[in-house]
Amino acid sequence: MFRGANAISLDNKGRVTIPTRYRQSLLDDCQGQLVCTIDSQQPCLLLYPLSEWEEIELKLSRLSSMNPHERRLQRLLLGYALEGTMDNSGRFLLSGPLRQHAHLDKQIMLVGQLNKFEIWDAEIWQQQIQADIEIEQQGGFELTERLQDFSF
Repeated sequence: MFRGANAISLDNKGRVTIPTRYRQSLLDDCQGQLVCTIDSQQPCLLLYPLSEWEEIELKLSRLSSMNPHERRLQRLLLGYALEGTMDNSGRFLLSGPLRQHAHLDKQIMLVGQLNKFEIWDAEIWQQQIQADIEIEQQGGFELTERLQDFSF
C-alpha cells in the first residue's frame, strides 16, 4: 500500500527517486520493475509496480478496439506506458513525453494511491489539492452510493 505525499526533485536526466520507505516493498513485490503512463483525465503520471500494471493491461485487453472510446483509452494508456526498473539508488527514468504530459519540472510530488503512485508537478499538485478541498467544503459533487457509505 502506498500512501502519503512526498516532495522530491526530478534530476537533470529526468529520473525520479523513489523514497526509501517504499523501495524494499517494491523490490520484494516486483523486483523494482515499474510501469509509468499518463493519467488520461489529469495532468499527472501514474506509476505502477509491474504486477499491478499487468492487471490494468488485462482489463485493457478486454476492451474493444472497434469501440472508439475504448480504443482511445487503450491508445493513451498503452501508448505512453514505459516499463523500467529502479536502479540501485531507487531512481526511475521518466521519458520526455511523460514529463511533458505532466508538465514536470524540477520540483515534483510523488503521491501514494494505494496500489500506485501519482506523479505531479509540485505547483500543479498544490492547485489541484486546493481545488479538491474547496469542492469538498462546498459539497459541490455527486454523492455516489459508495461515498454515502464511506466514513472515517
